[in-house]
Amino acid sequence: MSHTVHRTDVVIVGAGPVGLFAVFECGMLKMRCHVVDALDMVGGQCTALYPEKPIYDIPAHPAIEAADLIDKLAEQAAPFNPTYHLGQQVEKLTRTDEGRWLVETSTGTRIDTQAVIIAAGCGAFGPNRPPLDGLEQFEGTSVFYMVRRKQDFAGKRVVIAGGGDSAVDWTLSLADVAEKVYVVHRRPKFRAAPESVARMDALVREGKVEMVVPYQLSGLVGENGQLSAVRVATLDGEEKDLPADALLAFFGLSMNLGPIAEWGLNLERSHIGVSLPGCATSAPGVYAIGDIATYPGKLKLILCGFSEAAQAAHAIHPLVHPGEALHFEYSTSKGVPGAE
Repeated sequence: MSHTVHRTDVVIVGAGPVGLFAVFECGMLKMRCHVVDALDMVGGQCTALYPEKPIYDIPAHPAIEAADLIDKLAEQAAPFNPTYHLGQQVEKLTRTDEGRWLVETSTGTRIDTQAVIIAAGCGAFGPNRPPLDGLEQFEGTSVFYMVRRKQDFAGKRVVIAGGGDSAVDWTLSLADVAEKVYVVHRRPKFRAAPESVARMDALVREGKVEMVVPYQLSGLVGENGQLSAVRVATLDGEEKDLPADALLAFFGLSMNLGPIAEWGLNLERSHIGVSLPGCATSAPGVYAIGDIATYPGKLKLILCGFSEAAQAAHAIHPLVHPGEALHFEYSTSKGVPGAE
């Protein structure tokens, strides 16, 4: 275990899109950042769960794949030379005698910092797994909770279960590569963008997608990790088998704040309550932005997280540069270090 203590201006907990943009915003205000993430790569859910999924609500990008968005955010942060500590979780947050914070991670990394920005998304997240007998033997071979590569499902019979955006978006995306797509949902109404649902309905009419409604998953048929069918049942218990090579189960993510729950912050149902402007938590010098932060009127959108990153950076500036007037300039007049 290293005894070196890094010293920086800001530690950002979470390397998802909002955490990466916070590096840029802090950098523009001449503040250095270290970034810690439990995953072994930057990008958070965008990289881990849906790298090929298009995102439609990023300004100036009518559509951008999640992995491309992360690449561009990392490139935008790069001129400010952030230090990344990946594959480790922040375990302890201790106030120092100087009024700074000591951040300690699961691998023994120690960072002395003036301020902390928590951009941890849902905290440590994992998929909600369907309660099916023998599920483990099929996981990773023919039962999946995310799509890394669309082409993995080319020519296959795919059952998609769930009623939210992920289920609908992947139905639209896989309909043109899979041999057959079944959509299993316990009711005919979907919690997804109306335009996307309309496009899915059109695919049903064209015969490219088969709706299996109102049904829910009840069993898996197959051997040696390979599915041959997915068993579904009505709410009355009537069962039928859908011939299938793969099951994609999209029942959302379970949130687990992990050590964050022990940091003495103002928690509200697995979220951190913050005050505006600035996104300050109940601990001095600690801020929370993105999906983990909550306040009245909060919208869980990446673009709102970007705005919160800017607010937090501006709130932290007087802590890092006390007495220094912040003459804020637009990036158009100020430029970015290292940029042409």
